[in-house]
Amino acid sequence: MFHSKTLFVVGAGASKEAKLPTGDELTATIAKKIDIKFRDFNEQYSGEYEIFAALRSHVRGADGSAGDINPYLHACCRIRDAMPQAISIDSFIDHQGDAKIELCGKLAIVRSILEAEKNSLLFIDERQAEATLNFTSIKNTWYNGFMQILTNGLHRKDINRFFEGVSFIAFNYDRCIEHFLFHALQNYYGVSKDEAADIMQEFKIIHPYGMVGHLPWQSNRGVTPFGTNTGGERLLSLAGQIKTFTERVDDQAKITEIHQVVREAEVIVFLGFAFHDQNMQLMKPDQIHKAKRIFATAKGISDDDRDVVTQQIINSFPIDTSRIPIRLRQDLTCNDIFREYRRTLSQS
Repeated sequence: MFHSKTLFVVGAGASKEAKLPTGDELTATIAKKIDIKFRDFNEQYSGEYEIFAALRSHVRGADGSAGDINPYLHACCRIRDAMPQAISIDSFIDHQGDAKIELCGKLAIVRSILEAEKNSLLFIDERQAEATLNFTSIKNTWYNGFMQILTNGLHRKDINRFFEGVSFIAFNYDRCIEHFLFHALQNYYGVSKDEAADIMQEFKIIHPYGMVGHLPWQSNRGVTPFGTNTGGERLLSLAGQIKTFTERVDDQAKITEIHQVVREAEVIVFLGFAFHDQNMQLMKPDQIHKAKRIFATAKGISDDDRDVVTQQIINSFPIDTSRIPIRLRQDLTCNDIFREYRRTLSQS
């Protein structure tokens, strides 16, 4: 168990341990998926057919007429050509202020993330009744280290306290964390799917930019199984559930919720987070917070950039560094953080 209120701030680097793409890898994938081309007799030979089908559905008139899809195909080309330059697909969409680019980009994001879930270490073929998560394959990931702390000292009879003191802000669109925990509960404590679903209701996780649909145990309608293959109207619907930075800034209720978990956190842990300015500002609390310790992975960040990131943290979470240590580790992965600081995180 975590004995202090602990907030995890999660970025793409955390999902990478389950074999999902980083930001750079995602832009490359999106460039391919959105490269929609045709040969003779309108035969599509490039790009995702499901994205094209979703766009056809979007432009179809109320009377059933085909509508003009060409402006959207042009928007797809704009995205494709810009991806090698973009820091992320989210940043590119946000910088354009173009509704067609926004829709096409979101369709590509949803398709890419769902495909990445299917190809991840966490995928289960839900069509097989006895299919289970391969916990051996994820033994050396942070998901396992996190689960070990959650279960440490927690008896089956006290399982209602499983998520006590833990909250997440996940800047990813995927559902890896929720999916893993739902199945990990069943595997470790031997609870039923219904019991696990009830316990998961207590799990506090905020997706500032939305996610690619609800998992089957999260809702009884409009569900999107982990790693599912979807297109057309359903893909359009899911694209409408993810947000750009500007859209999220306008959601005051979500911002208030984010600030609340930041204010209440006694320990903050950044996992695979890129420390983009817009996301740091989004989390900046409007009141003094209770943080006693801050941990962060900074794998691949240079010494000079490490100093910049440290200052970003200080500016976004006003703290006295003589009182609150910031452990920003360039040498540790997300999994390594749990190996290195397992006792510290548990007892802080």
